[in-house]
Amino acid sequence: MKIFGIDPGLRNTGWGVVIVDGHKLTYCDDGIIKPNPALSDDKRLHHIASEIDALMVRHQPDMVSIEDIFVAKNPSSALKLGMARGAAITAVARHDIPVTMIAARRVKLNITGSGRADKDQVTAMVSRLLGVVPKGTDSADALAIAIAGMNDEAGMMASSAENSAPQGSGLAAAIEKALAKESSQ
Repeated sequence: MKIFGIDPGLRNTGWGVVIVDGHKLTYCDDGIIKPNPALSDDKRLHHIASEIDALMVRHQPDMVSIEDIFVAKNPSSALKLGMARGAAITAVARHDIPVTMIAARRVKLNITGSGRADKDQVTAMVSRLLGVVPKGTDSADALAIAIAGMNDEAGMMASSAENSAPQGSGLAAAIEKALAKESSQ
């Protein structure tokens, strides 16, 4: 199954593509959409939607996972995040591809075992799991969203425990395999 992850943002929208085959995760591609900050919001949103549209055509994913809305301290930032998210979802909807929403905390829990992991911890674990260095923290987050979205969508999440890694899941097996490979090198 090919999964496309999106970490939306008006300044930087990260994206990443992984293939999941049983307990095996394979990296396909990742990147960051960076609209010109001098453009108006409507032009930046159009840029994000156009790029996501082109990426759907190029990668032909089976599923898309996108970070769910969260309440930010700054209402203006939350609104802009929501607009970028909406532009991305609209672009995906044009291709009739299923979209799953996943909370940032859930992504961190799925990938690192802690819902409070920082960006560096998520990037490090994504690098371990996929054997690549993502093009940036935004694309690393998108790859994590793709992996975690697949894990949630497949119903492989053990319990909704907030502070333990998912046990018995394909993701847990992939994490164990990546860590074992790294420690044997």
